[in-house]
Order: sequence, then structure tokens, then C-alpha cells
Amino acid sequence: MRNKITIIGAGNVGATAAHWAASRGLGDIVLLDVVEGVPQGKALDLLQAGPVDGFAGRITGSNDYADSAGSDVVIITAGLARKPGMSRDDLLAKNVAIVRTCAENAARHSPEAVLIVVTNPIDAMVYTAFKVSGFPKNRVVGMAGVLDSARYRTFLAEALGVAPRDVNAMVMGIHGDNMLPLVRLANVAGIPVSDLLDQEKLDAIVKRTQHGGAEIVNHLKTGSAFYTPGLAAVEMAEAILTDSKRVLPCAAYVEGEFGFSGCFLGVPVVLGAGGVERIVEFALTAEEKKALAESETAVRRQMAATGL
Repeated sequence: MRNKITIIGAGNVGATAAHWAASRGLGDIVLLDVVEGVPQGKALDLLQAGPVDGFAGRITGSNDYADSAGSDVVIITAGLARKPGMSRDDLLAKNVAIVRTCAENAARHSPEAVLIVVTNPIDAMVYTAFKVSGFPKNRVVGMAGVLDSARYRTFLAEALGVAPRDVNAMVMGIHGDNMLPLVRLANVAGIPVSDLLDQEKLDAIVKRTQHGGAEIVNHLKTGSAFYTPGLAAVEMAEAILTDSKRVLPCAAYVEGEFGFSGCFLGVPVVLGAGGVERIVEFALTAEEKKALAESETAVRRQMAATGL
């Protein structure tokens, strides 16, 4: 039986995620949105790319959650996007209501699914989905670290003049200004980046990574990033659907790991058929612990603002 992936929200991120999922042949896709005609039109357009790109399978656009029934993975992208001058926190109140509806319906129609939350602010929205769905912690996960780490790796590769795929680097913590791009562990084919770049350059790259989303928003003016967020969500979905045990940084529910409990925090996890199969814990320096604690404080402020 083919896998089934539902993507809630047919805007830029959702439609792009559908594109990446189809191109990777992950299974049958349902693109769901409240606006009539939009998911249907985008799904049909994407379906017609099959003969050219070589993928097969059903791609359905719908306004009815019943069409999502029995999904293995549900990716929630629905919500308002940032505009110049807006922080991720500015979106919180409006997007809580949207994600709540999405999670309730996803849980009703696909009770065995893994939920991947992309809507900003991600750390608060994944908490919302967790509380509303009633799913166990391993089947609710937020997309953040894969995107932030991709930006971090890109900026390091540019500075070093090397292929991005050869840069290994990870971002932990909140998906926001208090995120923690780990410099100590970043490397190029095993060579520490601190041996290749001076501290001033590394500091600039860390800062650019922390504000990477805002940089794109300021360019676009009327929206936010979508190519890489869409692919990052699909990277996570692929790890789950193929049970490949990928180690990826995601917003996962911590219960004592790294000294934190009772919240979603960006940490490295093993993703497989069970969703978040475990959190990969390792020793942090005092400075890294302090930075992660600042992320946790920001996440808890967002959690409180959801009212859940």
C-alpha cells in the first residue's frame, strides 16, 4: 500500500512541500486548504508534471478533511506568513486558532498519523498541535532545525567556498532570534570550521543564521520563505515514511533531555516510523547551556501566550 501524505495549507510553503514530496515519490498526496479552487488547481498542475519529472501517484486537492483520512503523515503549513517588521511572535494569536482547527481535524481523520508542524511561530504551534490532538509526544514534531541548519550550512559553505553538502552543522533551540547555531561542532568533511574561519566571520554567520528568515521576508516584502521550509518538512516526512532513522534537528517534546522538561525545543532527534524515536543527547558547554536556556525561556513565553 502506498504512503499517504496530507499537507494542510496550499499556500507557498504547502504547495512547495507537495512539489518536493511528489518529486521524491513519497506516496499519494492530499493538498488541503479552506479556499475553494486553490488546492484543486495547484494539485492538478502538479499532477501534470508527473510525465515530465517521472513521478507517479495520486495528487488530490481538497477543501474537505475527509479526503485526508488515513494519512501516515500530516504536514501543517496553514497560517499567516510574516511581513516586513513582523516577528514570529506577532503571528501567534491568529495562527493558534488556525493550527488548532488543523490539528483537531487531522487527529479525527488520521488518528495514527505523525504530525509535522511548520506554521510560525513553530515552537508554539507544535505545542498547540500536541495539546489539541492528544497524540503522544513522539507523533508531534516541529520543523525548525532542519531549515535553520540548512541556512547555517549555506552561509558557512559560501564563506569557505566549498560544496554545501560537505558542511556539517546544526542549529538547536527555538526557531527565532534565540536559536543556537553550534559553532563548536560545525565542520567541513570533519575539519572544524573554527580552524578555517576567524571568530569575527563565524560570529557574523551565526547572527545571519539567527535572522535568516527576516532577511528573506525583507526581500520579498509580501511573504516569507517557502522553498527550503517546504523541503525541510518533506525531509522529515521522508525519514518517517521510510523508517530511515535520520538524525535531524527538530522541535521535539523534552522530558529531562539537556536539562529541560515540559516544552518543545529544537534538539537532534532520530526520526523513523514511530516519529521521534529518541532525542540524541550530548554534553553542552556552559555557554551553550546558557544559550539553550534562553531559547527555553522564549519558548515558554510563547506557550503561555497560546492559552492552552
